[in-house]
Amino acid sequence: MAAFVALLFTLPLIAQDGLSDAEMESATSSYHLSISEAFDGSLVDLPYHFLQKVSIKFLGLTPYSIKLPSIIIGLLLGILLILLLNRWFKNNVSLLSSCLVVLSTPFLFLAGSGTPLIMLVFWPTLLLWLGSKIQGEKRPKPMYSFLFSIAMVMALFTPYMIYFAVFCMFFVLIQPHLRFVLRSLPKLPLMLTGIIILAGFAALAINIINQPSVIMELIAVKDFDIHNFIPNIVSGFTPVFQWFGESNTIFLAPLIGLPVLALALTGLFSTTKGFFASRNSIASLLIVFCIAITGLNPNAVVFLILPLSILVAHGLKYLLEKWYGLFPENPYARLSALVPLTILFGIVILPGLLQYIYGYHYNSKVASKFDYGLNIIHQNLADETIVAEKNYDFYKILEDSTKLKVVPTVEETDADGVAVLHGRTNKENYHLSRIITSPMSENSDIIYLYTKKGEQNGTDI
Repeated sequence: MAAFVALLFTLPLIAQDGLSDAEMESATSSYHLSISEAFDGSLVDLPYHFLQKVSIKFLGLTPYSIKLPSIIIGLLLGILLILLLNRWFKNNVSLLSSCLVVLSTPFLFLAGSGTPLIMLVFWPTLLLWLGSKIQGEKRPKPMYSFLFSIAMVMALFTPYMIYFAVFCMFFVLIQPHLRFVLRSLPKLPLMLTGIIILAGFAALAINIINQPSVIMELIAVKDFDIHNFIPNIVSGFTPVFQWFGESNTIFLAPLIGLPVLALALTGLFSTTKGFFASRNSIASLLIVFCIAITGLNPNAVVFLILPLSILVAHGLKYLLEKWYGLFPENPYARLSALVPLTILFGIVILPGLLQYIYGYHYNSKVASKFDYGLNIIHQNLADETIVAEKNYDFYKILEDSTKLKVVPTVEETDADGVAVLHGRTNKENYHLSRIITSPMSENSDIIYLYTKKGEQNGTDI
């Protein structure tokens, strides 16, 4: 656990240190978040944006402060996966399968990306764990019912989670055991839980009335074209099954390592017997749900982490049972299984971890989708005037924690020296004195430093 925590909190330092467009948009929205938005504005992803705003306020605008909320939520998500799998499997299976998942490329990407995309996996995992605490107890504690309803209400304000709420209701209706559990719950806690969930839907309706565009964000159809549904699925799942070459998305290919995928497929086949048990059918139905929301947004393929973790646990359980079944009375044979298991884990975890760390540095197709301007600014500039025509609102935040001044165009400043981000200027009274580059092999010219003619000595380039 200590190694996992250390890895998560050093992710921005060892992996992609650039920022995607989505991360800059998220940071800008978070920074300008106001209390009034909790009452008459958009509540979409409010918990994440609030956490990100606090992080930026205390640490300043840096790649680390932008990614820190995802790191914290990623730590909670890893713990939740262990707790969830521990409800359905033995301790050794849940721990081993959780290690495989939380050290996989898609999980590390989510935990190291400063966007609310990680909430797409966090809320369903939390809801499934709370649901398992209700379903798996002879006399479930009312507290878990209340927590489930509160988590469901908060999840409703995350994109796609309206679909997940419908999915949960559908799953309860078609699952005989869950219908029996629902009928056997104490009536008063069940009624109060229903009231809380209805209150959440009412709050959602009020928020939609105040700001109609919210519903388009929550159901993820703001810029959606029905003709793109199948192409989105193909684009989203291509990195999952692409074993070589380069991905056209921000995800590395392969998104899921071959050994982990093989374990998951083994687990999928092992669940065909006794499919109608809740823990067996949930993974298959979650895959169907993942395919559906990926049709709306290719990046939603990361939801696959949740069913993948369940199927990997099924696969490990199946392999261990088959091995122990060969030698039911031989303790030495059971002990010897530790050797191939250790080799298997080394083969699975280490290459995946190295792929994540080095892939975002050296895979030009993916690395080019990240902007390194913020890092270059912190390393090279102290009190200059920055010209940021692109992402001006994002870089403007720097003024609150540094001595830098940010303007949208070079015409709006008469400073002795200006630093132009991702471009040049033809202003006659300035001459180019220096170009600051990033480690990228292409388009590496990040900052063009200009000084006023006659004000400072410099050499034209």
